Amino acid sequence: MAQSFDYEPASASTEAETSPLERLAEIAQRTAEETGKFANVDAILRIPVTMQVVLGSATIPVANLMKLGRGAVVPLDHRVGEPVDVVVNGRIVARGEVVVVEEDNSRFGVSLTEIVGPLGQGDT
Repeated sequence: MAQSFDYEPASASTEAETSPLERLAEIAQRTAEETGKFANVDAILRIPVTMQVVLGSATIPVANLMKLGRGAVVPLDHRVGEPVDVVVNGRIVARGEVVVVEEDNSRFGVSLTEIVGPLGQGDT
């Protein structure tokens, strides 16, 4: 017997304040509370994942790699101003813009501009 759940989309103001991962966690928590089948949702939400921000990549011959030294510039396939890829556990999950973190001007961050769907389609 299939059980259906009512999903209430977040309002526009709440959506802007809540990240997609937080929304997913909220939906999972509501589902767990409604069904009572997932007692360990918190355990799942605490699983660590590896997140990387990819500025670009380059393919060069080993001979050129051996010639690289201090001050060498390696051109990447992404151009200035293009979105960077946000990769979680080897999968692109979002794209965004590189920003300087406001609280600490010595660190970079990424401002998400696009969430990548399951088939690689973006959800802006």
